[in-house]
Order: sequence, then structure tokens, then C-alpha cells
Amino acid sequence: MDLITLKDWTSDELLATLDEAMEVKDRPDRYRQALEGQSLGMLFQKTSTRTRTSFEVGMTQLGGHAVYLDWRATNFTLGDLGDEAQVLSRYVDGIVARMMRHDELLELASGSEVPVINGCCDRYHPCQAVGDLLTVQEVAGKLDGAHIVYTGIRNNVCNSLIVAATKAGVRITVVAPEVNPASGDPELIESACATGLYAETLDLAAAASDADFLYTDTWIDMEFFGDDSHEDERARRIAAFTPYQINESLLEKTNAYVMHCLPAHKGYEVTAGVMASDRCIAIDQAENRLHAQKAIMMRTMGA
Repeated sequence: MDLITLKDWTSDELLATLDEAMEVKDRPDRYRQALEGQSLGMLFQKTSTRTRTSFEVGMTQLGGHAVYLDWRATNFTLGDLGDEAQVLSRYVDGIVARMMRHDELLELASGSEVPVINGCCDRYHPCQAVGDLLTVQEVAGKLDGAHIVYTGIRNNVCNSLIVAATKAGVRITVVAPEVNPASGDPELIESACATGLYAETLDLAAAASDADFLYTDTWIDMEFFGDDSHEDERARRIAAFTPYQINESLLEKTNAYVMHCLPAHKGYEVTAGVMASDRCIAIDQAENRLHAQKAIMMRTMGA
């Protein structure tokens, strides 16, 4: 069973995985041998802190073994992607791939003979969304009826959050003046709208007024820092997205908790004061990636 996008998972599969994540978090000793004798290949085109560490540590805590593969240090850069994936799958019991492009992830998955988990691509970030819902469930005490407001650019994180929320009975309102071109998915939005749980607006204050959670992600790409060739686009984005920042003034209008998938660019999509406040649960959210990843590995790898 792969996890390429949560669009392919049923609501029951998602909710069962969340239950398993909560169980493994509460009773870790029961799962020390859950993946004993199994190996996970970790193929990363993109840099990572949370995804890499949570999968690697999670695999160890489940009794298995993880092999980290930096894309640049492998023959994936030279050989046919499908062939290389098939070879890797003969060595391991599962693959987590963090890829630049969704189409390359699909090519890798088509060649693999073992389950493939999407550790992030330009269109989806399903593992992040599972950890996000685990956090919502912990803080709110339930999923059904909770309300998340996402503000910023509609990107891979937002896409997966939309799918996860609407499959789990969570209301989600997206406040996004722009869509990342690589992340466009009209089918995803159409399906979300059909649930009655999805809404869009550009009135952040109104959306936040009855939100349980305010969620944001970076809208200034990492490469825009320290590279003068991106200065014009960086300035344009700052002007376009600053009205959608989570700041102290916005928090005065809501009782919502603040979520961020990290790393945060403080002073841009969120202020340093908000990140340091008691209302910010981004660190708890990051911790829950570990427990969510364990449940995902057990489900996809057949434990």
C-alpha cells in the first residue's frame, strides 16, 4: 500500500491511521518490534529536518532499520529512475521519497516493488497532514467539527491539509491570494467543495474569528534569500502576502491556536512574537510527525 497522496486513501484508512498514531504515541513500548527485521530506504532529493529525522528515528523505534540516501550521492542521478527504484526495492521493504517533482515521484513508485511513501513533493505533503490532524485531535479533543483556517499561498502542504481535513470531518477555510503553480489541482478542490467542509475567502479576519486553528506556511521560497536575482519576485510576494500574515493583531481577534509546518520565516508569514506565544503549537505539531510517521509505516509496510 502506497501513500503518494491522501486522495487515494479512504476516510476510514486515514482515521484508522490517526488512531494508530495516537496509540503508538501513548504506548510506544508495545510497538518496539512492530517492524522488526524490515528496512526502509530513504531517498531525498530535497533537504529535510523533520521528515528525515522522524522517519529514521521512527523506524528504529519500531525495531527496523533505515538507510538514508542523498540523491546526489546515488546513481539515481545517472540511471533510469524506474530501473533504479526497482533495484532499491529489492533491498528494502519500503521507500520514503522526498522529491522535487510529483511526476518523478510517480515514476519512482511505478518502478518500485515495495510500498512508496511521499515524503514531500511539489504537489503534496501527505505525511505532514497526518501529523497535523493528530495535533488537532490532541488539542481540540476531536476532529469532527473542528475548524482550521489556512492563510498564505496554496501549496503542497495546503493541498494535503485540505484532503486530510475534509476526509476527517474537519472544516477548513483557505485564505490564499495565490496558488503555487506547481501545486495546482482542480480535482482536489472540486472534491473538497463537494464535502461541504471546504471554503475559500480573502477576508482573513472574518475567517479567523471562529477558527480553532490558524495554519500558515512560508510564502518566501528559501532560494529567494541571499540571491539578488530573485529580489523582484521576493518584493512582489512580500507586498502580496503581508496582509495574510499571522501576527499579534490577528490573534486578538480569535481564540485559535497557531500551527506551522516549519521552518518558519519569522517576520514574513508569521511574527516572532506569535511563534513564541503560548498559542503556538508548531513544536508539538513537529513532534507529532514522529508518531504519525510510525503509523504510516506500519500501515503501508503491512505491520
